[in-house]
Amino acid sequence: METSEQLTRFRDFFESYKDRIHEAVAKGDKSAVFDFKDLLVHDPELADSLLEDPENLLKAAEVSIENLDLPTQFIRVRFNNLPATSILRIRDVRSIHLDRFIVVEGLVRQTSDVRPQVTSAKFECPSCGNNIQIIQIDTQFKEPSRCSCGRRGKFRLLSKDLVDAQRIVVEESPESLEGGEQPKRLAVFLKGDLVEPKMEKRTTPGTKVKITGVLKEVSIPLRTGGQSTRFDLVMESNFIEPIEETFEEINIKKEEEEKILELSKDPRIYQRLISSVAPSIYGHEDIKAALILQLMGGVQKEHTDGTKRRGDMHVLLVGDPGVSKSQLLQFISKIAPKARLVSGKGSSAAGLTATIVKDEFMRGWALEAGAFVLANGGFCILDEMDKINPEDISALHQALEQQIITIAKANVQATLKAKTTLLAAANPKLGRFDPYIPIASQINLPSTLINRFDLIFPMRDIPSREFDDKVASHVLNLQQKPDDIKTEFPPEFLKKYISYARQKIKPALTKEAVEEIKTFYVSLRNLPSIGEQELRPIPISARQLEALVRLAEGSARVRLSKKVTKKDAQMAIETLKRCLMQVGFDPETGQIDIDRISTGITTSQRSKIVKIQALINELTRKIGKRIPIDDLIMEASEQGIEEEQVNEAIEILKRDGTIYQPSSNMIEKI
Repeated sequence: METSEQLTRFRDFFESYKDRIHEAVAKGDKSAVFDFKDLLVHDPELADSLLEDPENLLKAAEVSIENLDLPTQFIRVRFNNLPATSILRIRDVRSIHLDRFIVVEGLVRQTSDVRPQVTSAKFECPSCGNNIQIIQIDTQFKEPSRCSCGRRGKFRLLSKDLVDAQRIVVEESPESLEGGEQPKRLAVFLKGDLVEPKMEKRTTPGTKVKITGVLKEVSIPLRTGGQSTRFDLVMESNFIEPIEETFEEINIKKEEEEKILELSKDPRIYQRLISSVAPSIYGHEDIKAALILQLMGGVQKEHTDGTKRRGDMHVLLVGDPGVSKSQLLQFISKIAPKARLVSGKGSSAAGLTATIVKDEFMRGWALEAGAFVLANGGFCILDEMDKINPEDISALHQALEQQIITIAKANVQATLKAKTTLLAAANPKLGRFDPYIPIASQINLPSTLINRFDLIFPMRDIPSREFDDKVASHVLNLQQKPDDIKTEFPPEFLKKYISYARQKIKPALTKEAVEEIKTFYVSLRNLPSIGEQELRPIPISARQLEALVRLAEGSARVRLSKKVTKKDAQMAIETLKRCLMQVGFDPETGQIDIDRISTGITTSQRSKIVKIQALINELTRKIGKRIPIDDLIMEASEQGIEEEQVNEAIEILKRDGTIYQPSSNMIEKI
């Protein structure tokens, strides 16, 4: 097709869209987006030519749009909705697709800084004054080799046209991978209005995008300075659109919606949903119930002062080996959309949150998102959490509570969104729970991090003839007949039910529910003190109060109810109580003490430490600087403190730097 014919045909096509183009110009847009299907209906031959030779035809389209007497000088033409034949997986891109119009989908892994790039340069010949324009296509800046008057070299640069450019790296999304495939990557160049601030926000690392563009090859320079026979693939983007697939964006058909609404009226719906979670695993009903509430989630609230209350619930499973923690995690990763499953030993702070990498193309630093950012709006499922290095795990503090990740490295200051729900599994300190030591002290994680989890479930493997018989029958039956799994709802329907609840239902607290939660919170915090203690235990803190609200909202969503009733509040209280009784119960006082979880030292322990500190001060005044440990034990026994507790308190005070031990039987105050 001749160029003049292309211009005429495009002009005919744009004539019918004159209003849309004028509207885009009036808004101040530098581009106009057209549906490829409209072009296909209007002129099938022109549409085919666009797919085969997009570069020349897009230039022709831009020239013909300029001839429409528009007030602005230049408008870019962008196309979306390409036919299915042009949609490719990144791993299927081959050399036959070079210079073709294609569409790829994936997650943005890296983004470079936006930098200007020369598109064309104008030179003047010093001999004859002739102006020569050179279009800059390659990565290397080109000058004219000779002028029409015969002069060679030393031309004067008059002007150059610059356009903003950015390089992003797109990686295949994990849902499209089969088995243990390594996700493939493709570099994409964005230019002009595709890197405007409002567009740049839509291509931050972790966003799922659909890119329409032209595939190009870039030569790889050798160390010797020559050209390699191998080329790298890059894509020049024509149009980019984000396609986030979170719970809120899953498509639900009309008949599915009717079935969901009908099921929500069933009084046994909660039990039915629980039995659909990991049916291949026997027992653990309370944990499965909590996982349903976590999948449903609470409602995020934003206050007028700009502060936010998270709606995501974080759950931690700590258990003995072989109690099917990982299997539960695997199942949830299949149900939750946008789920990232990572294992502890192979994870670092950079892999979990975000990192800065050197950008080879644009010469600078690029931001690369980690698992938490990539799962924004979904689930991050972290197995073997106790195997992560302590300095790496501290990176999660901000992500769990504030739901953002801030980075300040290599002159890059960035704030990334991490509206992510965390489901984590860990083993106890010694690999298995010790029945004689309190559970809280056996969880090998920083107390500040443990405090951010709404629910913590210890999973004990205690031999019991009746339970073991049922587990063995269940496991062996599944080994014998792998397809014999009895489930209420298939995983795909469960996913749709949860998505519908999260999309449509934003439950509000009723007065009765508020009263129920308030009564429980106030009465538990103000229990009468047992014995003559100087410090009273703090059973729960305001963090658990917020957790109760989230659990109650999740319970209302199970029934697709827009109101959180008293019954939902009671269910939330029961779930939290079960959790606190296992992890936060202090057998010494017979009360729930949140300090066992949040600080690792119980209030009764802290009270004894305070008493022992007072005794040390008293003995220092009586005896002098150095105090024999035996004297301290004798004084303490008069106040009812045992020798073992004195030794424990001395160890804690030594770690704190309050006292030190100059010899085996002496202590001295610092």
